[in-house]
Amino acid sequence: MIKVYKNAMSTAAPRPRSVSKPAPDLTSRAYWNGTIKMSLSKFFILSVLHQNPMHGYDVARAVERTTNGCCSPTEGTIYPALREFEEGGYVTSEAEIVSGRERKVYTLTDKGREAFKVAVEAWMEVTQALLASKRVVTRDPGGCCP
Repeated sequence: MIKVYKNAMSTAAPRPRSVSKPAPDLTSRAYWNGTIKMSLSKFFILSVLHQNPMHGYDVARAVERTTNGCCSPTEGTIYPALREFEEGGYVTSEAEIVSGRERKVYTLTDKGREAFKVAVEAWMEVTQALLASKRVVTRDPGGCCP
């Protein structure tokens, strides 16, 4: 026989109930635009750094220009991604003083250039699949699935 003793000192606090959030509206263009922008931000950060070293603010503006405004990353997107890239060895940073203010200039490393090359290949595969999906929808205006 196995006896189970309850520790008198342990008083487990009641777990808070999780509040279910509403399901996303998959028919909303805003939902898909947001999803796409989140996914593409890192890609375009690598893309603009592939062209030139730059500081975070310039990265954001260059991404916006490169994507014709489709992807406009905020500071809350840019700096965590740059920090992640730096920790992974994909970029290096160097402090520079401009108008009395210090800012970091980020430069893509060889590893970062390789990552960008792999990212381009992956996104091109996805692009082909997206184009194929568009052809299916265009052929069948009633829907793409049986």
